[in-house]
Amino acid sequence: MSAHAPTMADQYNINEEKILKDRHAKEIDLINRDPKQINEDVVKVDFEDVIAEPDGTHSLDGVWKASYTTFTVSKYWCYRVLSAVFGIPVALLWGFCFACISFCHIWAVMPCIKSYLIETQCLSRIYSLCIHTFCDPLFEALGKIFSSVRVALRKEV
Repeated sequence: MSAHAPTMADQYNINEEKILKDRHAKEIDLINRDPKQINEDVVKVDFEDVIAEPDGTHSLDGVWKASYTTFTVSKYWCYRVLSAVFGIPVALLWGFCFACISFCHIWAVMPCIKSYLIETQCLSRIYSLCIHTFCDPLFEALGKIFSSVRVALRKEV
């Protein structure tokens, strides 16, 4: 068997396969799960953001510590259980929803906008032709009529 150098077509096919593979197998960051910080101010809630005791109204220290631990642990595990049970089905629903939105935008909205722009371009040319035909001569004549008018302002005291 003779080894041959890859042709340009072979190299193109290899690159095409890499691009297709990369699109669907994107690496995700398991540490920073909100890289665009879309939930920074909305759902980042700690114990101190929800429960606070003003000066002069304090519970027992043990109760305060237990409340803090209970709040933090229950929030953590409740979120984990809910995301384990509903995360994949909800992700499927949102994926379907955004796929439908993308489909409508690509196949309905943009063609309608493009069609509208084509039609309005035609109408704007007709409108421009009418303005230049009828209004330009009228305003030129009015300009010539009023070009000899002189205005003098006097301030009387």
